[in-house]
Amino acid sequence: MSHPKNPKPVLYFMAVAEKEKGVFLSIARSFEGDLGMIVLQGTPFDFSSFTTYYNEEMGKPLWKNFYFFEKLREPEFLPELKHRCYQVERVTALPEGNRTVNIDPGYLNLAKVVLSTFKDYAHRIYLGNSVYAEVTLIYKERCFQSLPWTYPDYKTPQTLEIFNKARVYYKKRIHAYR
Repeated sequence: MSHPKNPKPVLYFMAVAEKEKGVFLSIARSFEGDLGMIVLQGTPFDFSSFTTYYNEEMGKPLWKNFYFFEKLREPEFLPELKHRCYQVERVTALPEGNRTVNIDPGYLNLAKVVLSTFKDYAHRIYLGNSVYAEVTLIYKERCFQSLPWTYPDYKTPQTLEIFNKARVYYKKRIHAYR
């Protein structure tokens, strides 16, 4: 029989698409109180080659990167963080309402990468307050691997490499956390 217990804290990240490289770094300071400083980031890549979904609103090219934060937090912080990211998107939008940055927060632990969204779909679980979550990558055979619904940009060797590095960081932190 299993018994209720609190989950281990997780490592938060933000997947950021922006029109101009580096804009998010000036915004990231607003998250430091809750998440700490950025401790790891990927290499920016041309996100426009993966999707046209944002073209009308944000234009192209769009640059995407992943930013991992220092503090470990409880997984139930994800809906609040998703709403905070949404507010930052709204504040930094152009006068006509078009976003200049798209911020999708998520977290990882030793077994998986979880991504948040406001959009429902068959493989997503409702967390509350208009926020859904999906397992985007799973850790199997000593590395993160994609699932049938994983976004194409999360399947690239470059993205998998940064998430595997983040897992190594998290593993050291979670062992020290005890």
